[in-house]
Amino acid sequence: MDIDALLPRARTPRDYLDLVADPRIDRDGLHTLARSPYSFVRLAVAMDMRTSAATLIQLLAGQFDHWDRNHLLRLIAQHPQADRKVLLKVLQETEVLLRRADIRPYAAAIALASRQELEPHLVRRLNDLPGASRRMRRGVERALARRR
Repeated sequence: MDIDALLPRARTPRDYLDLVADPRIDRDGLHTLARSPYSFVRLAVAMDMRTSAATLIQLLAGQFDHWDRNHLLRLIAQHPQADRKVLLKVLQETEVLLRRADIRPYAAAIALASRQELEPHLVRRLNDLPGASRRMRRGVERALARRR
């Protein structure tokens, strides 16, 4: 899909955001929009249920500020197209961030715990990391218990 054909000549960042929700856009178009310079457009791509696993991987490689990175990790951890490969990448990045003093991807950790594609022992490793709060550990354990 040629996204240029769907965009007006004079384009604003809002036009790219609106294009994500356009029913005429296909997976290839979403993949193209995942390379947008605008983080809010890339987050919208991560929220779209049509986004493929390959595009989710591409989004993980993008640059985001701390808040948007945490939001992206949660969105991808909850995404229905996220397969085991994608979820393992989210898990790996969540582990890295929980070792840092300034970033707390708690929502992503809890979302990962709810995914059947990941074995409980893989997700429980997050509970032992320096950045794991008591509330996050409880959330992870509750999500794991609901899987049974």
